[in-house]
Amino acid sequence: MTTATRIPGYVAGTWDIDTSHSAVAFSVRHLMVSKVRGNFTSFSGEIVTGENLEDSKVTATVDAASITTGTEQRDNHIRSADFFEVEKYPTWTFRSTAVREDALEGELTIKGVTRPVTFDLEFTGFGPDAWGGTRAGFEASTTINRDDFGVDIKMPLEGGGVVVGEKVAITLEIEAVLRKD
Repeated sequence: MTTATRIPGYVAGTWDIDTSHSAVAFSVRHLMVSKVRGNFTSFSGEIVTGENLEDSKVTATVDAASITTGTEQRDNHIRSADFFEVEKYPTWTFRSTAVREDALEGELTIKGVTRPVTFDLEFTGFGPDAWGGTRAGFEASTTINRDDFGVDIKMPLEGGGVVVGEKVAITLEIEAVLRKD
């Protein structure tokens, strides 16, 4: 039995991310006591589910300037050279290297720096939509060290610690639409 047959409703094919029903979000420790949460409003991607799950692949692009944390001043600072340097590095990319039932491995590029990452992966469903198409849902999460990707701003606190933590949790909630060939 292949992995794909153990995923209820699994459908092989090429899928486009439905950005109006998906989210690319993050959280990072702030002042050592709380978290700042945000998301990106502009992203795209393609998911190819193979007849065998192991033959699947994912590619995605995020518009780094589309960050929103709910505070315009903070968002503008994050877009600056102190953090994302979006004028020089406007997009981030992800390319999978392996897909398993519980994990998505790949190469994430932020600020021109490419590093391997592993997302915990959950297939949340496959099924028909109201317009005669087919939808699929996926959730994935990982934690990266922002320093590893050149987002290495140092803002120490007087009593110890930092203003912005190094660990960044990334959460993806993806709804995709099967292409009609």
